[in-house]
Amino acid sequence: MYDSIVTGHDTLRVLLYSDDRDVRMAVKTAIGERPHPDLPAVEFVEVATEPVVHRRLDEGGIDLVILDGESVPAGGMGIARQIKDEIFHAPPVIVITAREQDAWLATWSRAEAAVPQPIDPLRMADVFCEVARGLATAPR
Repeated sequence: MYDSIVTGHDTLRVLLYSDDRDVRMAVKTAIGERPHPDLPAVEFVEVATEPVVHRRLDEGGIDLVILDGESVPAGGMGIARQIKDEIFHAPPVIVITAREQDAWLATWSRAEAAVPQPIDPLRMADVFCEVARGLATAPR
């Protein structure tokens, strides 16, 4: 059940999945609380396991998803593909890949964007802003 949209929201709810707290912290630090004046404030919903990803998405209210492609035992790319297959009008997904050359795998997963490790804060913020801006025109 996905039922959120940025337009009119005071807060952008972002599901952030990684089994590594350092990756979650790097993403949160790169994006910050308000990555750009034309976007709402960001609220992160941090999760470390695949079942919780699906539970939180089923609860609704998630605007955007960031998945660590290297998480174990369930990688973010497989979860991204599952989200896109199973959720009608699924939220946009950003996948964190192990390296730049793995961007093709993110394409396979149907993620809207990919950011390689190590996380470059400027690139992460730019990609996040680009994907978040697309929410206002996403089909509902």
